[in-house]
Amino acid sequence: MSKSNKYTIQNEHLEIVIQGTGAEISSIKDNDGLEYIWQAEPKIWGSHAPVLFPIIGALKNGTYTYKGHQYSISKHGFIRNNNNLQVVTHSKHILQLQYAYNDETLKNYPFKFEFTISFVLRGKSLEVLHQVKNHDDKEMLFSLGGHPAFKCPLKATENYHDYVLKFEHKENSKRHLIDKNGLQNGQSQPFLNNEDTIELQHSIFKDDALIFKDLKSRRISLAHKTKGDVLRVSFEDFDYLGLWAKTDGNFVCIEPWLGITDHVDTNGDFENKEGILTLGPGKTFKASFTIDIF
Repeated sequence: MSKSNKYTIQNEHLEIVIQGTGAEISSIKDNDGLEYIWQAEPKIWGSHAPVLFPIIGALKNGTYTYKGHQYSISKHGFIRNNNNLQVVTHSKHILQLQYAYNDETLKNYPFKFEFTISFVLRGKSLEVLHQVKNHDDKEMLFSLGGHPAFKCPLKATENYHDYVLKFEHKENSKRHLIDKNGLQNGQSQPFLNNEDTIELQHSIFKDDALIFKDLKSRRISLAHKTKGDVLRVSFEDFDYLGLWAKTDGNFVCIEPWLGITDHVDTNGDFENKEGILTLGPGKTFKASFTIDIF
């Protein structure tokens, strides 16, 4: 078990703190001490940047079936809040944490996996690299994703509605709706109509996350309306994007996903789960996203 609860990587531009528990980014500060990460106020939302593996979102009734057996995994998987990640590497610019299968994980996730997450600081960019190895003699099924929450507004003199999210391209895309249990309800709404900007208002999250499945963009920026770009998340390796905040929270989550929450009509068969990834015996899968600070 990791003895320390947090680790720092830094250079001349940024200081980044990652929690040993759950491998959550809990702080990104620039030279002026300006904080870019939501500080997890427990009365509103007590997380910073959960790591999502081996599922995204919720399972219907909290369970799934695989080869005729039923299993259970909590929302967003078992890396979140996990205090048993092992430190593989910790240097000035790199932190690498790892979690592997054991007798307990096999009870509810019947795959012999090795999950490694690396945080690599280069200049004013932080790469978050996920690596999954299949140590089993059968095909492995999983999803993975990020859930970083960025402070918004950045400064006390600013307001939430001073900010926008800007896509790389103009988009024509629907948002896919979820129910009170966090499951896809099969409905969607037009949202982006040849637009590349979402104006931030707390009210846009009153029906939970904005979920997009067909974006052309693989980059999205948080920007002040008059001061320009603040940060950018690049997610070339990810097919889905979630945007989320609490309606009373001064933050916005930009969530690259490989996988998605269950559909309300699912039969629970893990092999047929929407967005599920497959990895052959002995194979390794990698996917990364990058946070650039401006």
